[in-house]
Amino acid sequence: MLYKKKWPLLIFVVPGLVFLFVFLYLPFVENIKNSFFDMTGVVEMPGSPWKFIQFDNYKKLFSDETIAIAIGNSFRMMGLTVVFEVGFAFILAVLVNNIRKGQQIFRTVFFFPIVISATAIGLLFKLFYNYNGGMLNQILKSLSLDPVNWLSPELAFLMICIPTLWSYVGFYFVILLTGLTNISDDIYEAADIDGCSKFKQVFYLTIPMMRPVIVTCVTLAVTGALKVFDLPWVIAANGAPQGLTHFLGTYMYQVTFGMNNYDYGSTIAIVIVVMGVVVSRLVHIIFRDEKKEVGR
Repeated sequence: MLYKKKWPLLIFVVPGLVFLFVFLYLPFVENIKNSFFDMTGVVEMPGSPWKFIQFDNYKKLFSDETIAIAIGNSFRMMGLTVVFEVGFAFILAVLVNNIRKGQQIFRTVFFFPIVISATAIGLLFKLFYNYNGGMLNQILKSLSLDPVNWLSPELAFLMICIPTLWSYVGFYFVILLTGLTNISDDIYEAADIDGCSKFKQVFYLTIPMMRPVIVTCVTLAVTGALKVFDLPWVIAANGAPQGLTHFLGTYMYQVTFGMNNYDYGSTIAIVIVVMGVVVSRLVHIIFRDEKKEVGR
């Protein structure tokens, strides 16, 4: 045994558990409680009693058109994160892994967007999209083309997705590249001797051996899509235009702190948590290794 006495380990474990309880589990329990009460009177007159309204906030979810838009946008973002964030990051990782010299340069360049604050990226792209004097419209003007309202109802969701997806490709790139470096070169050398092309090696060797890492990235991507907030909020606050760019995180923030509707905001927060648990479980079921399941 590595440690004969286990109790000293509690010195390091207990502070972390206390931190999680105070700042994660306790607020979550409070959110559950708040979702069953009408807290409007508390905001208008602090100290007034809460009104128990049972499941009224949850019933309101089914008649709220904006929450339907937010859920739809969040699910669309899930699909886009899997295809473009994880998918594009995997392609970059495979390409960079085959580079013998200067690999560190590509690691730094692709990971760099993660270092930049999401708020800063949002402000940067907001300037790009500006109708009057924005970089994109200046380019169009130089080409003698009419300016475009990049944040119009037709284009706003796409324009928000582009920087959001781009900013996280480097995160999954580093994870996937680390997984690739753990695969022995002997396997690929044996495949080369057998006449297996590089393209086939990716499908028949790399992807199967990278399965646990890919599943981890997909799980992080789809659950992260439910928590998207800062970058979309900076580019188009309050779900502009017309609430069409709301995600669950942005709508929860607007309801809670913009409308001072804390009980309904707590209800949306619970929806986010439940959806995150369900989605992560579905990913595990879809990508589970059948051979391991049979072995059990």
